[in-house]
Amino acid sequence: MKLEIGNFFVKDIVFGDRTFYERGVLTVNKKEALDVVFEDSHITEAELYIVRPGDEVRLVPVKEAYEMRCKVSGGQSVYPGCTAPVAPVGSGRTHALKGCSLLVVGKHWGSFQDGLIDMSGPAQRNTIFGSMPNLVLVGDTDEEFERHEQQKKNRALRWAGMRLSEYVGKCVKDLEPEEIETWELEPVNERASDVRNLPSVVYVPQIQTQMEALGYNALVYGWDGNRMLPTYLHPNEILDGAIISGSFMPCSSKISTYEWVNNPMIKCLMREHGRTINFLGVVLSNLNVVMEEKARSAMMVANIAKALGADGAIVAEEGYGNPDVDYILTIVELEKAGIKTVGMTNECTGRDGTSQPLVALDERANALVSTGNVSELYELPPMKTVLGELESLARDGLSGGWEGCVREDGSVIMENNAFFCSDHISGFSLKTCAEF
Repeated sequence: MKLEIGNFFVKDIVFGDRTFYERGVLTVNKKEALDVVFEDSHITEAELYIVRPGDEVRLVPVKEAYEMRCKVSGGQSVYPGCTAPVAPVGSGRTHALKGCSLLVVGKHWGSFQDGLIDMSGPAQRNTIFGSMPNLVLVGDTDEEFERHEQQKKNRALRWAGMRLSEYVGKCVKDLEPEEIETWELEPVNERASDVRNLPSVVYVPQIQTQMEALGYNALVYGWDGNRMLPTYLHPNEILDGAIISGSFMPCSSKISTYEWVNNPMIKCLMREHGRTINFLGVVLSNLNVVMEEKARSAMMVANIAKALGADGAIVAEEGYGNPDVDYILTIVELEKAGIKTVGMTNECTGRDGTSQPLVALDERANALVSTGNVSELYELPPMKTVLGELESLARDGLSGGWEGCVREDGSVIMENNAFFCSDHISGFSLKTCAEF
């Protein structure tokens, strides 16, 4: 399977009388873009903004992040099963606007899985999105049934973001890319002997699928992940849009849709394939609530990895708390199968850093990479401009916020929990660990 990503490197975004890309500048026709947003009658209010690194802007509640891109060949849509009928992705060519993103923000109402981004100040680098120009959709909907719910599906705004990202992405469909990335991984049983003799590795992302009610979980080709069992995917499928981020989990632990299609761990493994490792592909796993379901998934992951002939595995958990059990069980089952395994996730060590980092632990899980402490406290100064509604952090049950965390002057005290995707379990994390 061969996938070409044609890259266009965006240095700035501006509004203009048409949507086009030229010499590093993305110009967006605001009226046409908002028309795409309002295709859904559930969108009651919407406005577009542009924010850049260094702007005194705070965004909250941030619901999703997308890369603006389009399919050129090999498929109909970059969101198969969502904005277009189900169709395979992972081959052909996709064009992408790089170095920028589309952020979707609620005008008023937030929820458990929504977060905060600062474009300047001490927390700017807590998330990758603070260091790039972003097109920002701020909107509200008539989804009154979940207005005051701590958990929201955010369906209208998430789908509006997908449609908008495709609309903008199509402006480079017929242009010659500035760079072409080629991602190719031959079938496992057709590899040269020198590749087969290298250590064989699988990547095991555990997508957030804990909600039995449909509509909150991560999607695989548009299919709610709560209804899936562990399965094998070609890594190109993920880089080309097979996974859509869900709307349930503490926000710093979330892997945005932007991160799935740019997954650094997958790209690293693909680059090392044939050099230092034999990358067998992705064993996509899930996260469950019932112990029997956790044990079943862990067992199936290990069985698939063993059948593929894996010597090693990297397990990445999206979330923390209850999912820690799935995470550790999966690592243990892989180790029992003789597969050396590294785990990658954040931890909950308390505000003072002394609590047990994971809900479940096992001596066989002895190679764990931490991407951050969800409970770490941050003091943020006031920002000149807030896009969305700052009070949502305190009022609407955003993880990392609480009543009183927003002060009268606009300054904030909050946990890392509430920074949008800040622990970047996909591999984007900017954080380091030091021993004192």
